Order: sequence, then C-alpha cells, then structure tokens
Amino acid sequence: MDGQGDLWSAGEGAGAGPRAAGDGAPAAGKGLGSAGAGGRAPAERPAEDVPADLEAARARVEALREQIRHHDYLYYVLDRPEIDDAAYDALMRQLRELEQRFPELVTPDSPTQRVGGRPAAPFARVEHAEPMLSLDNAFSREELEAFDQRVRRAVGDDVAYVAELKIDGLSIALTYEGGRFVRGATRGDGEAGEDVTANLRTIRSLPLRLRDRERPVPRRVEIRGEVYMTFDAFRRLNQEQEARGLAPFANPRNAAAGSVRQLDPAVTASRSLNLWVYALAGWEGDEPAPRSQWEVLQTLRAWGLPVNPHARRCTGLDELFAYIDEWAERRHQLPYLTDGIVIKVDDLEQQRQLGATARSPRWAIAYKFPAEKARTRVRDILVSVGRTGALTPVAVLDPVLLAGTTVSRASLHNADYIREKDVRIGDLVVVHKAGEIIPEVVEVVKEARTGAERPFSMPERCPACGSPVVRVEGEAATRCPNAACPAQQLERIRHFASRDAMDIEGLGPAIIEQLVGRGLVRDVADLYHLEPEPLAQLERMGPKSAANLVAAIDASRGRPLRRLLYGLGIRFVGERVAGLLARHFGTIQRLMAAGPDELMAVPEIGPRIAESVVIFFRDEHNRQLIRRLAEAGVEAAAGAPEPGSAAARAVVAAATAAGGPAGATGTAPGGPAAAGAPGTAAGGVAGAGAGVAAARRAGAGDGAAGAGFVPGAGPGAGAGAAGAPAAWPDVPPEVRERVAGKTFVFTGGLASMTRDEAQELVEALGGRATGSVSRKTDYVVAGEGAGSKLARARELGIPVLDEAAFLRLVGREPAGG
Repeated sequence: MDGQGDLWSAGEGAGAGPRAAGDGAPAAGKGLGSAGAGGRAPAERPAEDVPADLEAARARVEALREQIRHHDYLYYVLDRPEIDDAAYDALMRQLRELEQRFPELVTPDSPTQRVGGRPAAPFARVEHAEPMLSLDNAFSREELEAFDQRVRRAVGDDVAYVAELKIDGLSIALTYEGGRFVRGATRGDGEAGEDVTANLRTIRSLPLRLRDRERPVPRRVEIRGEVYMTFDAFRRLNQEQEARGLAPFANPRNAAAGSVRQLDPAVTASRSLNLWVYALAGWEGDEPAPRSQWEVLQTLRAWGLPVNPHARRCTGLDELFAYIDEWAERRHQLPYLTDGIVIKVDDLEQQRQLGATARSPRWAIAYKFPAEKARTRVRDILVSVGRTGALTPVAVLDPVLLAGTTVSRASLHNADYIREKDVRIGDLVVVHKAGEIIPEVVEVVKEARTGAERPFSMPERCPACGSPVVRVEGEAATRCPNAACPAQQLERIRHFASRDAMDIEGLGPAIIEQLVGRGLVRDVADLYHLEPEPLAQLERMGPKSAANLVAAIDASRGRPLRRLLYGLGIRFVGERVAGLLARHFGTIQRLMAAGPDELMAVPEIGPRIAESVVIFFRDEHNRQLIRRLAEAGVEAAAGAPEPGSAAARAVVAAATAAGGPAGATGTAPGGPAAAGAPGTAAGGVAGAGAGVAAARRAGAGDGAAGAGFVPGAGPGAGAGAAGAPAAWPDVPPEVRERVAGKTFVFTGGLASMTRDEAQELVEALGGRATGSVSRKTDYVVAGEGAGSKLARARELGIPVLDEAAFLRLVGREPAGG
C-alpha cells in the first residue's frame, strides 16, 4: 500500500501484462508461465468434454465464460494470475468450439467476441449521459490553496479530497446496461463524442460484463476513464511503424488516441492499449448510488474495472501536498505517462452544491507537475509561415529525451522572445515542454558560450513568397501580408480540412503540398472542383485513393456552420467561439451582416473577437470565397442553418407552412424563403443550397418514408425522413411561452418518441435539454424505467412530468386523449 488511505495496490504495471489483445495469444514481453514475472502459475488443463444437448452446452458455456472473466480480471486488472497461458488457452478453445457448435449461445459479451467487424465510418456521434467537462489547471501551491478556500467558502470546512494520478491518455465514456458493455465513446466536445465501441471492446482490461458479487450493478450507468499506452507498448509500436516505413507517433497519448480511432478493430487490438476508470455518470436503477468519490472508486473496482491503485483520500492540504510531493518523484518509476494530480471534492453532495461553470467543475482541479527540463544545443533557427501569415522562428536542436519523447525542435515564438532570451545559433540551451506537450526554449546557458555562436535576425522578406514582412504596432508577431502566399495557402487548406473543421479524411499535408505546388488548388473553394483523374497522378495516390478523397471532399459539403466557421481560420475564432456564433446567428449570411455591437451581444464575445470577425467578412476576397463555397454546394455557406438555431426553426416552419410533406420543396408557396436566402417571386424554392437540404438538416426530413412528429399537426403535416422529427408551423404562442427559456432533463424511455426527438422538440420551442439534474432544472420528464435523475429531482423539489403531461405542455395531445 502507498500509505494510510490508499485504495488498493496491485503493482504499478497493473493491467499491462504481456498477453496480446487477441484471444489467448501470448505476446512478447515478460516470461510466460511464471507467476512472479507476470505469467500464469501452472495449472491442470481443464477437461474438454463436449455437452451433447443445448441446455448442457448452455450451462458449460456460462461456466467457461465465468472462469475466463475471473482469470482476465486477475491477469489484466490485478496482475495476479492463477493459471498459466496454456490452461487459459484451453479454456478459451473450449468456449470457442462450443459456440461454433451451438451458435445460438453466442452473446455480445462473450470473451470470444472482443474483436468483431468494422465500425461505421465516419464514427457515429454519441451524446453523453452528462457533459464531460474539462478541468481547470493549477501550477502552484498558492493556486491549490485558493481552490481550497473557494470550496470551503461554498460548503464549509468539513471537506475531504480524493487525489488521483492524472493519466495522459484519451478520455472515454463506457455505457453498461444490465451490467453489459453496450457502447463506448470518446469525449469529443464534452457534450457528445464518437462511437468507438468496437475498438474499445478489444482492450482486455475492459470487462464486457460487470461483476456483481460484491456490489449490485444498476440498470444503466456510464463510466468515465482514460485509455492509455505504456512506454514499452509505445516503443514497440514506433519500432513497428518505422519498420513499415511509416511515421512514428509523437508520444504515447497520440498513439493511444490514434489507435482508438482506427477503422479496423483488429489494428486497435494489436496496439496493447490499457484503461483506468475513475468516475460514474447517468446512474439509472433502484440500487443506491455511491455518495462519495472514494466510494465511486471502490464500486468501480468491485465491478471488476481497472482502477488506478495510487488514489488517496486526503483530509486537508497538508496530506494533499505530501501526496503531490511523493508523486512528483515516484511518477518517473511508472510504466505510463502522468503529468499531474487530479484533486476532487470527495463528498458528491458537496460536488453538486459547488456545481460547474460552462467549461469545468468547481469541485475539481488538475495540478500540473512542473515541466521537465533538459539541456541541448541549437544547431539552426528556421522560420515557418502559418495560415494567418505569422512568421514563427523554430530552433533546430540536437535530439534530446524529454518527458518521454525525443525532442529535436522547439518554438521560439517571435523576435521579442529571441531578443529577450538572447538565443543564438550554436547556444547550449535549456528546453522544457509547456504543459508537457510543446517543446520550448526557456533559458540560454551563457557561461557555456565559446564565441562561435551566431545571433539570429528575423527575415525582412517572407521565406515562402518573398513579400516584405510587416509588424503591426502592439503585436509581437511578424507577418507576411500576401494573402496569396503559398505557405499560408497550404496552412489554411490544412486547417480547413482538419478533423475539428471540415474533417476531410485523406487530405493530409503531403497531398495539400502537391495540390498547391501544382496549381490544382489556390484556396479551399478549389477543393470542391477536384476530379479523380488529376488527383490520381499525385505521388502516393492512385485511382482508388483519388476516388476516396473526392468522396471525402464531397461528404464535407454538409458539415454544419460551426465547423465551416472554424475551418475558415478567422483570427481568435476557435472551436468554441465558432459554435457560439453559429448557434446565435444560424446562417453565415446573418453573421456576415452583423456589426460589432450585434456580435458583442453574443455571450463570451468581446471587442477583440467582434472586430476580427467584422474585418474578416468585410474583406472582398473572403466574401468571394464564401460565394464560391456556396456555388460549390457547401451547405453552410449556401444558407443551410446550424441545426438547433433560430434560423433552423425558421427553415423548418417555412418548409411545412403549407401543410404538405416536410422538405418537399424547401419552402411553402407564398411563405418565407429559407433563412438567409432569397425567395422567388412566388415564395417558392429558396436560393442555392437552402431548399430541401436546408430543411432536412434543420430536422424537417426530405419526404422519405417514416412519419415525423408534429405537435398538434393536422392532416398531411410532417412526413419526414425516417426517424427524424418533422417540424410544426403553428404552435400556439402560449405553448412557446411555457417552454422557451426552460431547462428540461429526460430520464427513462418514452413511448411516443425517442429521447433525442424529445430534446429536439424542446430546443425547437426555445427550451434547453441537458443531461443532468441541478437546481437550475425546470422540469424532469420521467418515462419508463426512470432512474437516479428522478430521485434527484424529487430531492431538489423540481417538477416531474410524466409523458402525457409533457406532451400537453408542448402542445400535443397524448394518445387516447
């Protein structure tokens, strides 16, 4: 044990044994067959009798699965094997043979089913049971003391904390129903992530069925954790990458994230991923939920999930600081990367009282370890040109190992930074990783100078296009003012195609460089005019790759407005700001027409962002770019509104105002044109791109089979796309007044619609649907099998509606009156 209060200890390599991800296949690593070295102790091989009838086979299959799960738990979670690999393989072989003989006995949670077929591409979007928020960071004891004071002011002095190692991996959410693993998703934007179930099933420390011997398992629960890769697995993977002529991964976190997002689960299975879990969400069931974070960890462990053995409950700052000091040194002995300590208020009721901001909980904070430092020599200083024209000096270094990765380049930021640090070519320097990610020169060892070092000056002309560079007063950056600069073009296109922007798969830097270099693409609008034939002539491309790339570009035409805004690379407009602007304005035409005051009326938008947006859209080159994107069929540029925005609801209402099939023409005769697009003289089909497609993206459907949901609808209203709710034009004002501005939480199943459809309905009426109950919740809608959210609502005195009452509230009569 790591001292009084440690949860449990199974050795620091818990869950990182040598067995490969495939069923029972041994892997290179520690010796097999010796319990002390991570193998299984020798045991007698089980008998291989084959039952003759189905019921006997069923009993034998369940017994074998239970044995295999037990040994998986001992091996992958506790690192305490009881049998050798030969005996384990015999158990697995018997199970596989029985399932082949009796295929009706195969179940998704069987140990033989870990590596299955390919998931759909792209990965489906998955809403989280509750938002997965980011944590605020602390870098000093003073910041932790201030955090402690804020907590005590809010909930009193009776506070304890749980300290956990901060694992540098990929955050994931695991959903279990009836104790069975049914879905796994990445964190994504916090509200929703990507469905990576098939890939997560290959992680051997992730149980496909929870153990319920010590603690009952609820009907449904979402478990949060971190997928990571050990240093040994990372080194092996990079050796394999280099042997195949592929680029190595930069660090274990990138390798883990890339492995989870593979299209082929077999690739993920080969990557030796591991898992730690640490949180619960969306508890639904009659079983009492844990009341503290410490109890959460104990519960997760009892269910057979891998919990990091080094968590500790601390009753004050002295214990907390002692834990931090201990792990500032001990972390270097771990077989995986940790960059800090996560500190959480232990009492879950106190967590609820403290609440959260829009981005992070007030009851938790991440203390980041001071960055590791190393000495190396500057061999050269190069200058790169970014998508905004900023020139960034980069130090070329002698390779040095730093925080688990080899560093050969480090940012020097700008001319002022070089002058302030007095960095010269040939200097011995101290480098660290800012946030343990970005290498940075922090100090020059001036006493080591020999006189041969050479000062560096920023170039007077752009190294990419030769244009004279400029430096705007008040800015640190030196910039190339030439909008046609090929380096800027390349970076703008790369950003536009990136995963968080238009997500054009297969359009990487090497392809973009060829496209720009050969004159096939001048800007992002040109991408939508590319044909397979010239693409197939590029290096490392062929007819099939070219056709796939054209298909990926075509698929990006339907990306929502927030992605387009982020992809345009407007200064100061990151992902979050792009989402706020898209949600508020609905269409790019409305945003382009907005002035500074209207922009600053949007929450979180200040004068700097407002000015940048106005300047961007006043530029004629940028306005032409938007027009060309619209002509190329990029829906967000053509007027298709952001789903869920006021403009989306206007399009939907217009699309069905005549009472005909939703999405049949995109507008109603004599009705308003789709948001932001001019209508015809007769009020007919809306302008380019804003007709059927806009109505469909807004939720109106396209006339395909499957009746949509229309509150108070009359005959002929709302034949929408299968499974998608249609719109309603004539909701009485009193209905909107009842819903607008109200916050709803749904729990349990509804008979007349899915939970997603109910949430869309609320949002279209001006309300808000969230995943967790708080004092700010106005209504909880409880359907069949409602769980902990219902209990929480009653505890807080929040009105609870059954399905019939909810339908009446939103203006629709329930079935049967």
